[in-house]
Amino acid sequence: MPSLTLLLLSRWQFAFTVAFHMTFPAITVGLAVFLAFVYGMYLRTGERVYLQIFRFWKKIFAVGFALGVVAGTVITFEFGLNWGPYAAATGPILGPIIGMEVVTAFFLEAGFIGIMLYGDGRVSPRVMFTACCLVALGTVLSTTWILAANSWMQTPAGYRIVAGQFQPADWVAAIFNPSFAWRFPHMLLAVLISAAWLIGGICAYYLLVGRHLGFARRGFSLALGVLALLVPAQLYIGDNVAFLDLAYQPPKFEALEGNWTSDNTGYNLIVVPDLAHQRNLVQITIPKLDSVIAKDLSGHTAAPGLAQTPRSEQPNMWAVFYGFRVMFYAALVMFAAALTGVVLRLRRRLYVARWFHRWMVWLTPIGVAAVIGGWVTAETGRQPFVVYGLLRTDQAVSHLAPASLIGSMIAFVLVYLTLYATWIVYVIRAIRRGPDPADLTDPARLAEGAPGTGDTADKPGTAPAAEPPGV
Repeated sequence: MPSLTLLLLSRWQFAFTVAFHMTFPAITVGLAVFLAFVYGMYLRTGERVYLQIFRFWKKIFAVGFALGVVAGTVITFEFGLNWGPYAAATGPILGPIIGMEVVTAFFLEAGFIGIMLYGDGRVSPRVMFTACCLVALGTVLSTTWILAANSWMQTPAGYRIVAGQFQPADWVAAIFNPSFAWRFPHMLLAVLISAAWLIGGICAYYLLVGRHLGFARRGFSLALGVLALLVPAQLYIGDNVAFLDLAYQPPKFEALEGNWTSDNTGYNLIVVPDLAHQRNLVQITIPKLDSVIAKDLSGHTAAPGLAQTPRSEQPNMWAVFYGFRVMFYAALVMFAAALTGVVLRLRRRLYVARWFHRWMVWLTPIGVAAVIGGWVTAETGRQPFVVYGLLRTDQAVSHLAPASLIGSMIAFVLVYLTLYATWIVYVIRAIRRGPDPADLTDPARLAEGAPGTGDTADKPGTAPAAEPPGV
């Protein structure tokens, strides 16, 4: 049995590494799909504003993609070094699944990302579009395999245990395990929404300052259109994920509800848990709302309490409750903003409502915050198991010297914070520079001596274009 210090250090190191890594796929997966879409629209319509959008976001995507790959490689090494017993026990199942991510997703991305990033103007537009689509497909496949592996840890299926090792008995059941069908679309929508918030927030900034208005209006419209469609769908899917936890991981559901006993029909907004005495020191509740959420309008259905689970199998209520609340409250704010965007569009005020643009700028990181909150809920809610119900976390950790973990943890924090700060500085500088107005110029027309088709709002000495009708 490892010491509590060793277990906590190993868990914190892995949590910090994964949280840093997740920040980038949460944005780049959605950006890859967005880039393929806008380049396709450029091919279809010939409007060079789509090419301008593509070239601007391509740079931000490239840097985020590179940092995500580096952080993901570190996680692979941590599986073998910090969690050796876990890797040995689950390797016959998780090894091939992660290997399929490398073969299908990483190779696909590596094979075509060079064309996507450097082929503009060097290869034909159709080849560029194909490369963009294949990179986007690679990022989606990567999400698919990662969620298959993680969902198997949440709801293991299709295995047999031989000499303490999980071995595949049915690959279809293992990959398409009970939680995969809901958790995969939940995560895919989450990363698409996160990217849409980043795009919408930056375009809202340009609308506020009156720069690059053609670029900003088109990007803002696209981002809010995506949010209007995907956020309501995400709320529905997320609701089903929560009730999936009730069926397969009751302690997680009990902890995220924030109750110790099973007599509360209300929804807890805030709790201050006392883990030692199995009670809440502070509890702010909306009466009967939890019963209504459970589809009992009479208000008599109570949520289960965590005290009915043995203490040795209880997750930490602090982490699960507030991880879920970060995700859920963020989703409600996103839904309100997306709905407001629809109303403003119908009233033809979408591009002139400055208060809404300020709100969107402040909400730029909300998608990533929701993704990390959901990850905290899923992973801490599975504790004290790393493979739910079968392999405990304290049985999965390697017996390392705590001093080596402390040293590597300090190194990770310093290096990762430096990389993260560098990426933020790069994004801020890219925003200040803005999209290149020359991207709106038609080279063929320039060669003929005709005036270009640039964004006149960005040219000195030219008044901003009037608000177009119908928007």
